[in-house]
Amino acid sequence: MEQAVAECVGLLGAVVERDWEGARAGRLEWSCRETAVHIAEDLIAYAGQLAGREQDGYSPFEMSLEEGTDNAGALRVISTMGALLAAAVRTAPREVRAFHPYPFRSANREGFAAMGVTEVLLHTHDIAEGLGLSYEPAPELCDFVLARIFPHVQPGPTPWSTLLWATGRAELPGRPPVTGWRWNNNLVIGTERLTLQGVTPAAATDLSTVGDGGFAWIEGGPAEGTRVGAGLVYKQYEDGVHRPEWGMYALVRREDGRAIGAMGFHSVPDDTGRVEIGYDLVEGARGHGYATEALRALSSWALGRDEARTVVANVERDNLPSQNVLARAGFTQVAEDPELLTYELREPREG
Repeated sequence: MEQAVAECVGLLGAVVERDWEGARAGRLEWSCRETAVHIAEDLIAYAGQLAGREQDGYSPFEMSLEEGTDNAGALRVISTMGALLAAAVRTAPREVRAFHPYPFRSANREGFAAMGVTEVLLHTHDIAEGLGLSYEPAPELCDFVLARIFPHVQPGPTPWSTLLWATGRAELPGRPPVTGWRWNNNLVIGTERLTLQGVTPAAATDLSTVGDGGFAWIEGGPAEGTRVGAGLVYKQYEDGVHRPEWGMYALVRREDGRAIGAMGFHSVPDDTGRVEIGYDLVEGARGHGYATEALRALSSWALGRDEARTVVANVERDNLPSQNVLARAGFTQVAEDPELLTYELREPREG
């Protein structure tokens, strides 16, 4: 956050004597001055949401600059609001989520940080374009936001060109123009004892190697199956076929915020509405009904979507605990081969 704001203020600070009111900000309908104020408004709004733990809507306040504030003063306000958002992100516990409407009505601290950085990057670009300035932010800032709140966007030749294309500000060879866009904070599905937290491409990259993916794991985690699954998630992201809701979820205990395993879909549902699910628990979390609880919740979520009709799971013949999990979650064995048993859970039929 501080880096994005510092780059913004450094660039625009050199042209504070220019007429920002009379210059349109890039493709926006706002002037450069209005856009600068908007950056500050977004930063303090996100800080307020996260610090106030707002759950049902936006915190009811507005920010305004004092009458007579010049362009240099507007940049001072951007710096201050950026510092407040950075402080809110640093002090928010890992499990805290607060209201944001797109797309699942909440975001965690990483989500708010990524949204704040995105606003700074894009609107600095808009102002720079309006004032005839050259601007390209640090690639790591663009990577940060793309891998967290643009999981549906395939990486492109450079992070900055990809972000500009994904937000309708530039063309990208081989891809159609973007005329409407939203970022995508991760989905969280709650159960009595768990939260199933969508794993972003950034987290998947870390998990697929030796990292923790940003989660606090119980001893022994993450398990090898989780790391393999995370690698598949990132491969789908690189290939441009990742759809975050149909990806991987970390299973996190409510009581202590510790991750105990992962569960997720192998891909989006096929043309017949079939989607395959898999799961993996750290050894120390087994035998407590967590997998059954999570499987019921995630399967129910899937079958509540128009594109899914059947949830499928394949399990080894000698894996009796996993077979029992499937049976307790309502799945029925429908097929077998020398190595695997296939189970299905179908959407409830009316009538």
